Amino acid sequence: MPSVRSSGRGGRRMKADINVVPYIDVMLVLLVIFMVTAPLITPGLIQLPSVGQASDVPATPLEVQIDEAGKIALRMREPGATPTEIANTALVSEVQSRITADTPVVIAADGKVPYETVVKVMDELRSSGITKLGLLVDQSGGGASQSQAKPAPKR
Repeated sequence: MPSVRSSGRGGRRMKADINVVPYIDVMLVLLVIFMVTAPLITPGLIQLPSVGQASDVPATPLEVQIDEAGKIALRMREPGATPTEIANTALVSEVQSRITADTPVVIAADGKVPYETVVKVMDELRSSGITKLGLLVDQSGGGASQSQAKPAPKR
């Protein structure tokens, strides 16, 4: 019997290794099948848009500016546009009168404005049905200029 070994004392012990030859045979058959079928699969064709199908330029966003005193002003983000100060109670009606369905609205708040004020303005605009709403971020780091900024202490 090949699966049973006898030890020197007369006891029998089962063989502990697994026969992996059938698994290797199955894997080689699968490899051959994949190698034969791979050239038969046609790649999907991608239809790239032509020049005439290019999307339109996005609309100029309306900027809602909030200064550190909490005053709100509206301005179209175009060169030379000046902000128009409005009352906080008329914010939604003024914004809706100045935008179309595809006009995005961005909120630009001063760095010293409490975050709760910005969230209130966002909530008012979103609850009125304005879906294209975002925050305008100052990439320069805000507040102090580079010459006034103090370096962080070294550790």
